[in-house]
Amino acid sequence: MKKLSLVICVFNEEPNIKPLSEQIKAALGGIDFEAIFVDDGSTDNTRSEILNINDDRFILVELKRNYGQSSALQAGIDQAEGEYIALIDGDLQNDPADIPRMLQMIEQDNWDMVAGVRANRKDGMFLRKIPSKIANYMIRKSTGTKMKDLGCTLKIFTRETIKNIHIYGELHRFIPVLITLEGATRITQTDVNHRPRKFGTSKYSLNRTTKVLSDLFLMLFFKKYLQRPMHCFGGLGIITLGIGVLINFYMLVLKIIGHDIWGKPLLLLGILLVMGGIQFITTGIIAELQMRTYFESQQKKPYRVKRVVSAVKTE
Repeated sequence: MKKLSLVICVFNEEPNIKPLSEQIKAALGGIDFEAIFVDDGSTDNTRSEILNINDDRFILVELKRNYGQSSALQAGIDQAEGEYIALIDGDLQNDPADIPRMLQMIEQDNWDMVAGVRANRKDGMFLRKIPSKIANYMIRKSTGTKMKDLGCTLKIFTRETIKNIHIYGELHRFIPVLITLEGATRITQTDVNHRPRKFGTSKYSLNRTTKVLSDLFLMLFFKKYLQRPMHCFGGLGIITLGIGVLINFYMLVLKIIGHDIWGKPLLLLGILLVMGGIQFITTGIIAELQMRTYFESQQKKPYRVKRVVSAVKTE
């Protein structure tokens, strides 16, 4: 088994491949490592540049089309065989020279994850830094994950920690939250070097904001109701149904005493609330059945054991 697996997702990063590979070799010269480049459907000569590295420590995983960063990361993690697995961007903004120090931290102090925090970030203020700070603040407050820079790709994990999660959709931004849900409690962060992009174009756009907000709601659901979805949908359903029943009962009383209630907005609201409440409860039942299928079909446990220790006292 290799000491370290480095997972690098690239999409149209042709001019960055050679300098990045040289920096990796220089930084990790004394470490038994493998570097896995995941080509996420590039349309330039990125694949050729990776093959031209001509070093058996470097591996190309070529995806059939562009799946997005989360799926590409998962493909690299699935391929990784190292005792520790590190993630790094392929645009030269992360510095491979930070990896040996982070590897030493995770080994010596038995961390589950060491995450990078981009010190003196070399990005635009209004399009990158400010939206990033707002997103990080919202995620910290909502999920309770005390991470300063969730957008920094540079992270290193123990093999068990990262292999226990599945990254899909756009959830690569929430990896610390996902590993926490799987029982990883020993996580820390450290300042890392951040460099301006020299070659290629950024894949960042402001439409990520809506994706982050959508995924944030998903993370909140995962954190609170993943194993008990009925408590979420059932609770909403009972409240909605109850309000609807009360409104309809009130309208029935008005009808009995002779008032004309047909077409009144309150009557329509009561009917909609009753229907909505029934749908919420039904959704909760279906979600509950799906979660049981998810755990039982894969023989997954709804818990993680940290350790089992004999109660016998040793002298």
